[in-house]
Amino acid sequence: MKLLESYILRRVGQMFLVALLPVLAIIWTTQVLQRINLVTDSGQSIGSFMKLATLILPTILPIVLPFAIVIGITQTLTAMNNDSELTVIDAAGAARSLIFRPILLLAAFLSIFSFTVDNFVEPKVRVAVREMVAAAYADLLSSVIEEKTFRKIEDGLYVQISERLQGRVLRGLFVADSRDPNFDLIYYAREGAVDAKGTSLIMRDGEVQRKMTNGGNVSIIKFDSYSFDLSDLTQTRGQATLRANDRSLGFLWNPDPNDSNVKSHPGDYRAELHRRLTEWTFPFLFALFALVIAGDARSHRETRLHPMVSALALAFTFRWASFYVANRIENNASFVPVLYAIPIVGAAAAVFLMNRRTQMKLYTAFNERCMDLWNRASSRLFPQRDSSSGGSA
Repeated sequence: MKLLESYILRRVGQMFLVALLPVLAIIWTTQVLQRINLVTDSGQSIGSFMKLATLILPTILPIVLPFAIVIGITQTLTAMNNDSELTVIDAAGAARSLIFRPILLLAAFLSIFSFTVDNFVEPKVRVAVREMVAAAYADLLSSVIEEKTFRKIEDGLYVQISERLQGRVLRGLFVADSRDPNFDLIYYAREGAVDAKGTSLIMRDGEVQRKMTNGGNVSIIKFDSYSFDLSDLTQTRGQATLRANDRSLGFLWNPDPNDSNVKSHPGDYRAELHRRLTEWTFPFLFALFALVIAGDARSHRETRLHPMVSALALAFTFRWASFYVANRIENNASFVPVLYAIPIVGAAAAVFLMNRRTQMKLYTAFNERCMDLWNRASSRLFPQRDSSSGGSA
């Protein structure tokens, strides 16, 4: 690689990291805070929470990468243009490929990296997160319920304990069960314990109140020992339900027809497969957009939009179009060719403009049109300012 190419690659790479890391940190923090209930509700340690937070990181990385490369390219080339570096390169007779080659090599590497993370790393991480959360909630009463705190186990089922002792023993039990629409049950017990399998709550020395919802009659029964069934509840909480975005690329290519989730949501697996086969191209595609908009030397004194604004607007448009079409594939398979056409048409148009050297004219016309609309809007919104400035002149 030539010295100038290394220089451009280094500057773009540095700006790419400057744009990537803060945005990635913000999105990662918001995703982690949504899982803070793993600690508050299930009594897990901070170490388990940090492990979960680390596993979330690969799931958001492919989303941020394409937009970070757009910011890195446009900001670097704009700075080089303002410092007249691009003008000097053109005046020296250097080929435009001298600027494009290192940027496209970086974009190609990021596309391959995005494909690897999206199809091999992220599915395993998602499965690990679901299994971790399911395991945390599986031991329902002996570790989940906090002392002297009402805790909602599921809709219509609330539990409170006064004290937790060793050996899975619970003291001062209160259970309110209104899951059956015909009657409400309230259990009081001096102490209880969850069996070794976690399928039953054995309550001792207590009473159960049964109130009919229609007539309001209340019956009270005292007991020496009572078994409260938890098998259905612990089984559903202890099993991780895998969805389409948790599956590997091989499974998406040939889904198991006997899988319950495949039977209920076959369109999700079709959409997820084609989404993964197209979304990894966005870093390279968006890099082409950035080169089309900011890749030529031009006067920085002219009134125009910042190239980053135009490039990000175009990138967001294509990203939204891909997201919209992928969602439509869930119910209509005829949108599959449209999903593949989005990156192909975008890349072909960008390469055509770069080869024809017409992007500068189009970009200038676009900026002139935007500035004309802005001037008209500002003259209508601030007429007094315009008239006062004209009078003083």
